[in-house]
Amino acid sequence: MSKTSELIIAGFGGQGILSMGKILAYAGLHEGKNVSWLPSYGPEMRGGAANCSVIISDEEVGSPLVTNPDILVAMNLPSYDKFEANVKPGGYLILDSSLINKKCERTDIHVCYIPATAIASDNHIEGMANVIILGQLLKLTGLFDYDTFLSDMIRGIPESKSALIEKNKVMNLTAITEPQ
Repeated sequence: MSKTSELIIAGFGGQGILSMGKILAYAGLHEGKNVSWLPSYGPEMRGGAANCSVIISDEEVGSPLVTNPDILVAMNLPSYDKFEANVKPGGYLILDSSLINKKCERTDIHVCYIPATAIASDNHIEGMANVIILGQLLKLTGLFDYDTFLSDMIRGIPESKSALIEKNKVMNLTAITEPQ
């Protein structure tokens, strides 16, 4: 049976939203999947709205648009408010509870509250909440094998951020989630 996963990753520009989507798309390519990555951001970019649609499939991707994601990553309240209702029943909502002070009332989806921004700040890896979220996404969904994904992600990290690799490995393995 073929498998297709449709994701929306959303937040503010500067949170690594588009990078998260690229990393997932590259991991899909590495595993021989068909992928689509469609970025969208406001004209002000850093600090403005940013989101991307990612499709990872065993079959050809007909359209890059994702309207009803299997997985939604929301890293700010406006993104949560905009996309939460569109998550498919049985899907996943992963949100940064450091920045979203709201609980999901839906009972037909899996919800993960992770204080990613606070975890990053507490561990002196500011700006890396997106990587913490990615680790949690893998842990919850099994979208990719963790070790394979980690090696793909490391290959894509610029030299200027290479000092953060070990800290992020530890943070992803021990990420704390709040139950729904």
